[in-house]
Amino acid sequence: MQTNHNADKYSADSAQNQPAPHVRRPHYSGRYPRKFNEKYKELHPEKYGDTIEKVIRKGSTPAGMHIPIMVDEILDVLKIEPDMTGLDCTLGYGGHSSRMLEQLHGKGHLYSLDADPLEIRKTEARMRAKGFGEDIFTPIHINFADIDQVCAKYGPFDFILADLGVSSMQIDNPERGFSYKTDGPLDLRFDPEKGEPASERLKHLTRDELTGLLIDNSDEPYAEEIAEAVQQYYRRKKPLETTTDLRILIEETLKKVPQLRHAAKEEQAEAAKKTCARVFQALRIDVNSEFEVLYTFLDKLPSVLKPGGRVAILTFHSGEDRLVKQSFKEAMREGLYSEISRDVTRPSKEECYRNPRAHSTKLRWAIR
Repeated sequence: MQTNHNADKYSADSAQNQPAPHVRRPHYSGRYPRKFNEKYKELHPEKYGDTIEKVIRKGSTPAGMHIPIMVDEILDVLKIEPDMTGLDCTLGYGGHSSRMLEQLHGKGHLYSLDADPLEIRKTEARMRAKGFGEDIFTPIHINFADIDQVCAKYGPFDFILADLGVSSMQIDNPERGFSYKTDGPLDLRFDPEKGEPASERLKHLTRDELTGLLIDNSDEPYAEEIAEAVQQYYRRKKPLETTTDLRILIEETLKKVPQLRHAAKEEQAEAAKKTCARVFQALRIDVNSEFEVLYTFLDKLPSVLKPGGRVAILTFHSGEDRLVKQSFKEAMREGLYSEISRDVTRPSKEECYRNPRAHSTKLRWAIR
């Protein structure tokens, strides 16, 4: 039987030219969407610029977005010029990468790393839509502890940025389990395709190990009480599977602590809020081996910079900042850096107002 190739081609072309079927956005009750997947404006900011700007002006970060921190200060440190080759160790939403690419004026190249396989795909699409093609921008799905592998193929580099903060997209998405404020699986992994989630990790920790983890990773004052409560929870054969499970356990535990037992409800609530934040931070650091990764990164860092190359690092808690400070000082003594920052640079009051997640940020830099 003879095949009509023209007819087949016409059918295929017609199918391709058909408009995509309309998909209704999620229905929500009330005047404003509350759940993450219902926030259609914030999750598609390119369509609703006015709404996004209103949210930012109120001092909030729109759901599913990440506002880059201390951009001007970073650019002042890195002194990017056309024809340079740079490395963004933590691509995230692409805010810092976009601004660094603008400084290249279409000449040179920026390589941007991210351990999160879900977000890197979204950000690459976002960056391509901005006009940053393959000739100037390359995203790479890899942990920044492996910068030596990246350097072997693409380096060494004129400038490097490492923003050690958690992306707001990860915090805001309940499915990732990074926040005690929303219900979701107790996961906390940057790469959900590797390692074990926090819910599994907690099953294998002894009381003393969990106590040490909470103290070392977040200076938690009620570490012993929290660790004992977790052990008792598991002895009752009840797994901690969700962020809500852990939050409720922390809240109930603090109500029994002598210092808080007779405190006002407002004081108890504030203490529980701070402890929840510290416990989730400590577990996230442990699940993702963040200190080990940072140690490895800092050790390899001088070798991937060109002579005169510059690096800027943003930290968000005292443990990170201490490691960066010590590493820079030691490398300076060894002659690996010609200059390092003597003091940290902090974000301005105006930036902290516009972006509350910038409050704890510290910037340090070094020159090869």
